[in-house]
Amino acid sequence: MEEEQTLLQQIRQKEQEFAQKLEGVKTETDRAVEAARGDAEALLCTADSQGKTDAERMYWEGKAAIETELETVKRDALAAREAAAQRGAENLPRAVDAIVSSVTMK
Repeated sequence: MEEEQTLLQQIRQKEQEFAQKLEGVKTETDRAVEAARGDAEALLCTADSQGKTDAERMYWEGKAAIETELETVKRDALAAREAAAQRGAENLPRAVDAIVSSVTMK
């Protein structure tokens, strides 16, 4: 019976050793999970900040492109208006003559 107790004691001792190892692994795993959560949070913050920075940069680049295009359209419209006014001024004497002859029936 003495041998059985010794064998049972050995089994109990091994169970305790494994329980300690298991607790150590569990603690280490919990630390690793917490560290990974911290890293993930930091990555999310960095990505959020970088996304905002990129969005703002794209906004200002787009706005600058639109303003440049707007200036081009305004310049083209002014040139077209001036050309139309020039053509109108050149045709004014003939138009006046045509209207006068039509009204006076010449």
